[in-house]
Amino acid sequence: MIKNRQTIVSSIIVAMALGTAWAERGKFGHEQGAAWAGAIGGLAMILVSKRNDWYNLVFKVALATAFGWGIGGMISYGIVVGYGRGSDFGNVYYGLLMLFVIGALYGFLGGGFFALALSNSKTFTVKWHSLVGEMVAFGLLTYGLIINQLEWFMTPPRSELWAACLGASIALAWYILRNKQKAALKVAVWTALGAGFGFAFGNFLQVLGRGSTLPFNFWNIMEYSIGFFGGLGMAFSTLTSEWPVASEPQTKHSNLVPIILVCAFIPFVLWHNSFVADKLTFILELGGSGDTIVWVQTMAAVAIILSLLIVFFKYYRASYTYDSVRMILILYLVLYTFLSFLLTGIFVHPIEQYLYLVNIAIIVFAIPYLKNNFEIHEGRPSVWLSGLALIILIIAVLAVVAIHSHEELQGNQIRFK
Repeated sequence: MIKNRQTIVSSIIVAMALGTAWAERGKFGHEQGAAWAGAIGGLAMILVSKRNDWYNLVFKVALATAFGWGIGGMISYGIVVGYGRGSDFGNVYYGLLMLFVIGALYGFLGGGFFALALSNSKTFTVKWHSLVGEMVAFGLLTYGLIINQLEWFMTPPRSELWAACLGASIALAWYILRNKQKAALKVAVWTALGAGFGFAFGNFLQVLGRGSTLPFNFWNIMEYSIGFFGGLGMAFSTLTSEWPVASEPQTKHSNLVPIILVCAFIPFVLWHNSFVADKLTFILELGGSGDTIVWVQTMAAVAIILSLLIVFFKYYRASYTYDSVRMILILYLVLYTFLSFLLTGIFVHPIEQYLYLVNIAIIVFAIPYLKNNFEIHEGRPSVWLSGLALIILIIAVLAVVAIHSHEELQGNQIRFK
């Protein structure tokens, strides 16, 4: 039982940050969108921790968290969402369970990489090249076994790269275990449980919403849900774990590559894959001026990214303070939000966009008041297994409620006849 109220509030703030970013990620998709959202979750966690020794790791942690959450962006789940819109228990329960699996893979990789970035100490150094190599190798082997040999398809005929992410997660877990990084394992597991539940629960909410006539983007609710609960699990487990003092010597040059990747590479890949004519169809409907406006939109996006990159290089230094980390988080989150507005249409204002701004306002207002938010609890596998069993039971209940909440929905899919 958590007794420290600050631990709970801090966890909710991180959950709101990652939830908002993940909801915005729905406009961009794929690995680059997931990576940017993951980096925001890592930045928010560093900030609310109020640990001076973590501030100097800000860009390294942001990069590790972006990489971890971004890996899951290769997983296809569109048809799995359709299973959850069905009208029989078997297909709906299967769909929600598979969304739990997909969300858990996102969370385990994202939470695991985030936690390992905080685990470097005098007695342990993460060998990232070795870890990534093991994950790639085991990911390919797992994919070959499950998909090519056993043909255990989750979402035919779509991509089955979830199996590669499963193999990568197993390799990550083995790396953490053999190096006896208990805190990192705890964070990876709780983030997995949170994100997995969030994805299944979000689809449940989407199904309920589709059965209503409310003018709201219910897909966005599902995206917010995986980010919120994944962020909640990541923050809760971080704030209840014991961490070594970050004693690794920091140099200005050691932050150069993380800054370039987090502040330039990810934003420009996102821009290159998102600000294209076929994703700006709402503008092309304007007629003759549509092509001109598309060009203006894309150039505005790249100009904003370039200007923010210049600002970020102001923080090309060896040491950081609370104020500098706060500014980095706000800039990174606001830029992501503005690009989401720009892609949606700067003069088009779906209600969820206002909710993004409300979330950001709450985050910015609340962070200065957070302090003394660590409350150490031992991570026990029995509790993790109990949590998993409870989630599986809750998902069964959600499936029963879902099938009785609507008639046949558009986009429903059948996995088993």
